Amino acid sequence: MSDPQFVETQHFTFADPPNELVLKSGVKLGPVTMAYETYGTLNAAKSNAILIFHALTGDAHAAFWHKGDKAPGWWDPMIGPGKAFDTDKYFVICANIIGGCKGSTGPSSINPATGKPYGLRFPVITIEDMVVAQKRLIDHLGIKKLLCASGGSMGGLMALKWAVLYPDTLHSAIPIATNYKHTAQQIALHEVARQAIMSDPHWNKGDYYGGELPAQGMAVSRMIGHITYMSERSMEEKFGRKLQGKEKLGYDFSHDFEVESYLKYRGASFVQRFDANSYLYISKALDYFDLSEDGDLVKVFKGVKTKFLIVTFTSDWLYPSYQSKDIVRAMKANDIDVSFIEIDTSYGHDSFLVEINGQSKLVRDFLNNAAQSVTS
Repeated sequence: MSDPQFVETQHFTFADPPNELVLKSGVKLGPVTMAYETYGTLNAAKSNAILIFHALTGDAHAAFWHKGDKAPGWWDPMIGPGKAFDTDKYFVICANIIGGCKGSTGPSSINPATGKPYGLRFPVITIEDMVVAQKRLIDHLGIKKLLCASGGSMGGLMALKWAVLYPDTLHSAIPIATNYKHTAQQIALHEVARQAIMSDPHWNKGDYYGGELPAQGMAVSRMIGHITYMSERSMEEKFGRKLQGKEKLGYDFSHDFEVESYLKYRGASFVQRFDANSYLYISKALDYFDLSEDGDLVKVFKGVKTKFLIVTFTSDWLYPSYQSKDIVRAMKANDIDVSFIEIDTSYGHDSFLVEINGQSKLVRDFLNNAAQSVTS
């Protein structure tokens, strides 16, 4: 086993008044700070840069180690020397989205107008706003065209949006376990999770900073979310009806089953690492997302020049494969170079985080071809 590689989070601030970032809603936001990390080395031609987008509760720490941490970044099995996103070849960038709570400007940040955390005074954001902000970071790094943009779940939405917004700045893209708009079911699941947070007596209409956290609501929200990330088969294989710390049913409302204890643990640990208001804002941005805003998905991809690899998973019922197939059909109608792969796995929506072997070969081969075409 090789020695661990360490990385430090960097920060980029832009959009100082009077040059604020104009959001899709028309509201202005500034100054804006983005937390980001880089892995590998940018070549002289600045042609080997790959932008990784994180999922809803992710952050900029995608790979390697922070000193003192007990675990590496959230996609470390995919990013590093000799891995799918090979940092011996590529310069990999991952930034925390605006609206987040891991170093980028969001509802827990200090509002310069009041000297207090924004809370619900933070403007509503969209996936497009997140992408526009990340484009400012890429410009700051002096990169005119990305070799690739990739991400799973929400990260896939951002990769698609980048290709549509900035077709001349992206050579290839790998959206994984994603879709092109949130369905009624997906919106409904998010709304239940949001109501769990807002119903917590400590939420205080978003002004809980410096006081007691809306921990119970946040934990319930995460429990709901985590169920959607797994599949029925993976839950059955992992837990079944196994009891937790007992040999027979208690016939009360304590935790009888392992799955109950597991969800409680996931909920409690989430409270300590994520901001409740950020969860509200980001989930709302996901629900607002519709790449085919005028109802014509084929029209959206007109003029897109990016080469795509789209990856889905058979057991993902949150973002099922048929939604990605709709994207593929719209791309093919525009003669876009697109490959579609559905990986057979039982891990559900979380497959993009854990189904490493199947993804790695696909990504490695795709990037090799993309890099060769750029060179030629």
